[in-house]
Amino acid sequence: MSTPRLVEVRKNVLKQNDVIARSLRERFQNEGVFVVSLVSSPGAGKTTFLEKTLTLLRDRYRVAALVGDLATENDAMRLARSGAPVKQITTGTLCHLEAAMVQSALSGWDTTNLDFLFIENVGNLVCPSSYDLGEDLRLVLMSVTEGEDKPLKYPTIFNSADVAVITKMDLAEAVEFDEHAAIANIQAVRPGMTILKVSAKSGFGLQEYLNYLVHLAESKSTAHAESRP
Repeated sequence: MSTPRLVEVRKNVLKQNDVIARSLRERFQNEGVFVVSLVSSPGAGKTTFLEKTLTLLRDRYRVAALVGDLATENDAMRLARSGAPVKQITTGTLCHLEAAMVQSALSGWDTTNLDFLFIENVGNLVCPSSYDLGEDLRLVLMSVTEGEDKPLKYPTIFNSADVAVITKMDLAEAVEFDEHAAIANIQAVRPGMTILKVSAKSGFGLQEYLNYLVHLAESKSTAHAESRP
């Protein structure tokens, strides 16, 4: 008797999330801010990767970040070392961010002064796949230390993301990471998916990744300008 009710509640929650996400996306579009969300399992190097991203971009662009965590503010404190504005979203028992949380965190924050806003989701490869946050681009990170079969184990998150980022490439040889197998698994789940390989520690691949972000942001800005009457 309870299953249909649970399904109905879930549909209503997701519907409401989508309504808020659409509102956020319209806001970001009008303000000219390019929004990137990051999802991964715990330990994939998401926070280190984002800290490096903020540090490298902030010399030329106005950047900021929202970071989700179940209880602590450790990640937000680490990201603040980049010198970029950072806000923490504490989710409590929820294992993912929702659009309403992002909307609430942005209350009183003038995002019209931003070029890029990054949203670091809670470390989880299951729940975040269902929740649109109004982002322009969703990155799913997997590290070489996690093995090559992550896409096969968690296909939904790879299907809901735009780009797969393989992190910690400096450790690939040490952990005997099979790059060809990993890429084949990603493509098996999401044919044609863009794949970037990086190391936040050594800097490998970071410039290619940043160029990719900037190109997408500039393309969005140009398209928005051309669509105005």
